[in-house]
Amino acid sequence: MTTNKGFCASVCRCFFEYSTPQILVIRSTKVGTLNRIIQALVLGYVIGYVCVLKKGYQDTDGVLSSVTTKVKGVAVTNTSDLGLRVWDVADYIIPPQEESSFFVLTNLIMTLNQTQSHCPELQNVGFDCVTDSDCKAGLSNTRGDGVQTGRCVNFSSVARTCEVLAWCPLELDLRPPDPPMLAGAENFTVLIKNSIRYPMFNFNKRNILPHVNKTYLQQCVFNRVTDPDCPIFRLRDMTTEAGEDFQTMAVHGGIMGVQISWFCDLDLPASWCVPKYTFRRLDNKDPENNVAPGYNFRFAKYYKTNNNKETRTLIKGFGIRFDVMVFGQAGKFNIIPTLLNIGAGLALLGLVTVVCDLIVLTCMTKRNLYKENKYSYVDDFELLPDGTP
Repeated sequence: MTTNKGFCASVCRCFFEYSTPQILVIRSTKVGTLNRIIQALVLGYVIGYVCVLKKGYQDTDGVLSSVTTKVKGVAVTNTSDLGLRVWDVADYIIPPQEESSFFVLTNLIMTLNQTQSHCPELQNVGFDCVTDSDCKAGLSNTRGDGVQTGRCVNFSSVARTCEVLAWCPLELDLRPPDPPMLAGAENFTVLIKNSIRYPMFNFNKRNILPHVNKTYLQQCVFNRVTDPDCPIFRLRDMTTEAGEDFQTMAVHGGIMGVQISWFCDLDLPASWCVPKYTFRRLDNKDPENNVAPGYNFRFAKYYKTNNNKETRTLIKGFGIRFDVMVFGQAGKFNIIPTLLNIGAGLALLGLVTVVCDLIVLTCMTKRNLYKENKYSYVDDFELLPDGTP
């Protein structure tokens, strides 16, 4: 019974307690230094990191962007199949327009004068045969080049394959020429026109800056030191900045990234908001995993002969695709994020006292002395004759 009364008394005493802050001034070099160091760390974080580095006093908006490109340049080839030939922008830019990217043809394998006719299928695609019974009319193979006719014909003096209806002669999947046929593409230039907008701040700009005129554009080429504002880039320079050799990359093709960053502080003059260009290779060039390297695709050019028969030239084109990627963020002063960050900073300063109290009352050699002066108890209970409340 006595135990129950003691327990109830403790619960009642705890329930009816009220804690009020007591100011305890500790005149100690160690404690004072600890307090100032923690305060300095909190102020450094709030002012230096949140406000200055991260610009916590600003409202921010993401960039909206549009990109167009225009490539210029001429290359010359001299091969046994084509003879001496000049390639201009209509030949090597495929397709003429893409969204935020462009493709430059740098190497090719051509199969001339193909017609719709019958010819033996290539070897090693699953159409090898000995007799006509090994071929099935109407059968096609996703790895083949046409539809079987049901006949087994001579592919060479020592091999036979099923005859197919296809564009003949069939393309021989050879290794691309090395050095590349359009090696002169390294000197091609591209004009990149980029317009951006920050709708929250009604701010518009483009990478052709106000001081850039027509005369300047006709003669400038981007150089990070001498011409950083020129929007015309030489293809070789872009691959070099990405740590690549253009001629090596041009053999099998690849994918390059052109990164345009717009990080603008709109509290400063608008003329300070300028683009920054960086370049990097995006496709995998790992020499240990070089299966299907580079970038290539097939396309054809169709003709009509004098007897109105359709023919075509099949081209397996290798080249470099340039993807233009625009990203950025703009910031401008706004009272709401400013007050929010100031409030967060004041709350962190309030934690300084909690941290100091924890260290002083648990780690200091005079912690018992500090506890005696930190906490004091005032009893205001009416006691019963037996001493219980």
